[in-house]
Amino acid sequence: MAVVVVQPAAGQAPTAVRRVLAAAGLASRTLPPADDAGPSDGLTGVEGLIVLGAAAPALLQEALAAEVPVLALEPGTRLLVREPDAAPGVRPGTAPDRPPVELTRAAGSDPLFAGATPPSPGLRPACDPLELPAGAVVLASCDGYPDQAFRIGPSAWGVRFLPHDLPLDPWGEQLLGRFARLVADRATHTATRAFFTRRADAWEERFAYQTPAYDAAVARLRLAPGARAVDLGCGTGRAMPALRAQVGTGGQVVGVDLTPAMLTAAARHGRTRHGSLLAADCTRLPLAAASVDGIFSAGLLDHLPEPAAALREWARVTAADGVLLLFHPSGRAERAARHGRPLDPGDLLAEGNLRRALEATGWHLEEYEDAAGHFLARALPRR
Repeated sequence: MAVVVVQPAAGQAPTAVRRVLAAAGLASRTLPPADDAGPSDGLTGVEGLIVLGAAAPALLQEALAAEVPVLALEPGTRLLVREPDAAPGVRPGTAPDRPPVELTRAAGSDPLFAGATPPSPGLRPACDPLELPAGAVVLASCDGYPDQAFRIGPSAWGVRFLPHDLPLDPWGEQLLGRFARLVADRATHTATRAFFTRRADAWEERFAYQTPAYDAAVARLRLAPGARAVDLGCGTGRAMPALRAQVGTGGQVVGVDLTPAMLTAAARHGRTRHGSLLAADCTRLPLAAASVDGIFSAGLLDHLPEPAAALREWARVTAADGVLLLFHPSGRAERAARHGRPLDPGDLLAEGNLRRALEATGWHLEEYEDAAGHFLARALPRR
């Protein structure tokens, strides 16, 4: 796991940054302001971004789109609000005669600031104006100089009263440590979003030939009109038209995916005509218990870090007479051959392994097919 540090000059990341990141199990690599190409393969292997200088806007925008955690200090905070007019290494004016910076009420429930101690009195507020975008959450302020710290979206923070020219004071180092732990905790989700964000625009066209296979698999759910169906890991929502056709106009269809870019692509391809789209973690679904009649999930379960937790959560939201259908448009042997490897006896989707995993998490495997052209498993809740 690595964090990219964008800084005003070439060389290693500051010692304090490297030490705090290492304590969280994170490596660091730097990106000088002259290099806006970003790491090779975009955000591959990048779990977080620390912006100490006003540089690399392309990489930053890619990180924001993929919800890669970002922590920006002055003057890099301007890039978060798309005002890249501060020169690298230039610290805006400060107000030494102003009251100390104080955390706002919103900081108490913020993923990064919650539980933080009040900022050190010696930290002086930045006193140049900054216009935050709609929806930004102010986390620290000062009388006469608001917007000293803020969050944009779920994963980008700007802290204006911490200078880019480290070392940081103890409060700043504590905040950096909290950010490092947040990056480590979110690493798996970050990698997933980064991978699929870069591929979202071309996903539909690339796999359009699989649509008939998806339609045939959805038919195996055998849901009644008026049922509520959920497509977990929906991507661009290729199963949603068939789900809508099965549950009819009186039913409900929800496409759930972790990557906002995939949901944006789904909306662009008209999937909102067939149901609603929801950005969520499939192991913590914002759905009521026993509220779903059918779950369709293609190519997701065996890629999750904790498949048992996912299956338990899916059992929680499924009605007693509901159904789970796991699908892939390729059989296990076909996929193994495509990747140049033999079938793995430890593969979660091997019949015996999957049956045991389902039985342990509240399901009963009713149908299992591992054919040359598809994989399909149909399971019912054990009540």
